Amino acid sequence: QVQLSESGGGSVQAGDSLTLSCAASGRNSMYSMGWFRQAPGKDREFVAAISSSGRTTGYADSVKGRFIITRDNTKTTTFLQMNSLKPEDTAVYYCAAGHTVVAGIRAGNIDYWGQGIQLTVSS
Repeated sequence: QVQLSESGGGSVQAGDSLTLSCAASGRNSMYSMGWFRQAPGKDREFVAAISSSGRTTGYADSVKGRFIITRDNTKTTTFLQMNSLKPEDTAVYYCAAGHTVVAGIRAGNIDYWGQGIQLTVSS
């Protein structure tokens, strides 16, 4: 069993940077980790993923080059560094864990979800 807890959200201005953190309780070192987001009135969408080893990452086209996903297996924490934020990045961001590869996370093969955290980007 893995429990995920996000932190670091809030309200920022366009162009700002912010880092989200996802703390995992339980053994998550064998899981690939990911971030998804859901804007009002829209479906939840994939944002980024990282393999259990940390050597492989994947990103949605909309965030590629602006967001960076990393993980620290010692501290069982996954990070999403978000740069050059845009108003369209406004959403609830969810941390996710899956016993799969990065492509599996992208496809939505998720075993555990966090409760979500709000990010609001103002223009």
